[in-house]
Amino acid sequence: MSLTVAQAIKSVELCQSFSDLHQDIVLFSFDDVKGEIILEGQDIEVIIYPNGSWEFLPNET
Repeated sequence: MSLTVAQAIKSVELCQSFSDLHQDIVLFSFDDVKGEIILEGQDIEVIIYPNGSWEFLPNET
């Protein structure tokens, strides 16, 4: 799978929002099998689906 326009837009919007909240994004990865973007910071982890919807993943610490 490849990155969608909806994912690209949402990833920029979320990165901007996290930046406004002084949250660093330390990992930005794309799973080309599932077609999902993962944004990860010290205390957050977000998955962005191909349709542009997103959700926080549970904090496992």
